[in-house]
Amino acid sequence: MSYQIPEFRHPDLPVNELGLTKAAYEGSLSTLCAGCGHDSISGAVIMACHELSIPPHKIAKLSGIGCSSKSPAYFLGKSHGFNSVHGRMPSVATGAAMANRDLLYLGVSGDGDTASIGMGQFTHVIRRNLNMVYIVMNNGCYGLTKGQDSATADFGSASKKGDPNQFAAIDLAALSLQLGATFVARSFSGDKDQLVPLIKAAMTHRGFALIDVISPCVTFNNNQESTKSYEFVREHVEATGTIDFVPMKEEIKTKYAAGSTHEVTMHDGSVLRLHKMAKYLDPFSRTSAMRVLDEHRTKGDILTGLIYMNRNSQELHEVMQTSSRPLNELAEEDLCPGNRLLKNINAALR
Repeated sequence: MSYQIPEFRHPDLPVNELGLTKAAYEGSLSTLCAGCGHDSISGAVIMACHELSIPPHKIAKLSGIGCSSKSPAYFLGKSHGFNSVHGRMPSVATGAAMANRDLLYLGVSGDGDTASIGMGQFTHVIRRNLNMVYIVMNNGCYGLTKGQDSATADFGSASKKGDPNQFAAIDLAALSLQLGATFVARSFSGDKDQLVPLIKAAMTHRGFALIDVISPCVTFNNNQESTKSYEFVREHVEATGTIDFVPMKEEIKTKYAAGSTHEVTMHDGSVLRLHKMAKYLDPFSRTSAMRVLDEHRTKGDILTGLIYMNRNSQELHEVMQTSSRPLNELAEEDLCPGNRLLKNINAALR
């Protein structure tokens, strides 16, 4: 078997404003399970970056540990990349962003990497409003370690092993709103018509942008009793409206109108319920977003779409008034303030 992606492309493939085809934004061949929703998310990232005409070398992709954190290898192969320690991706992203504000920072994480070992890091990167896109590939289980429930697994939901989860789930979208996130969205891995515009909007937002993507695990969490299965999510999803943005097993896809509820049958025959809501939510009101999220969580629906955005967001560089130039472009005279100023600084610290 060959693990090389063919370099030949049809000469008439569409190009973006940079003259690049989508091939310029691809990565290596995926080794994830066939039909994994994570690969659909990777495809959506490729489409978004191509349509926005972002130069690949102007993007930095960062991840932690887990199935989700493997996926950056499968997109943006010509971009900067760093696969960090489990749950510590936000620290690496913060350090990189402080050193070079000219790059677009794309963090990819999982529900375990974010909601368990990385929860402390996650809360503080939101609080600081770091200018980055944070995509959670949320499947409700630990796919690399045989499918144990993660912190986002719903109460009563059963994984492939069959034991119901006894603990309440952490809702990452609701938590992000409470912590002050300036852009919060949720989508489903198989709905590119919704996901691609959300990614494009997040990439142009100034500040921290969370996209919580339900991405069912086809191996360990796609059974009838799981609330993270394809079938359950498609049965219970409600979306915030039609989104547009201007600047082995087959993949399960879906397309449905705003204001409607759509059932999606999973690989094992179970059903997910997704709902796109066209009214009632003011996406520029944090209070409205939190109220509507709670209403749909109570009903058992998964609200998708743009949930909240702060149009007057001040990202970390603006708050701290950092250098407008990347640190590697600063000369010695820029970095050394001189002996007299150093004495004043030291005196102020005594």
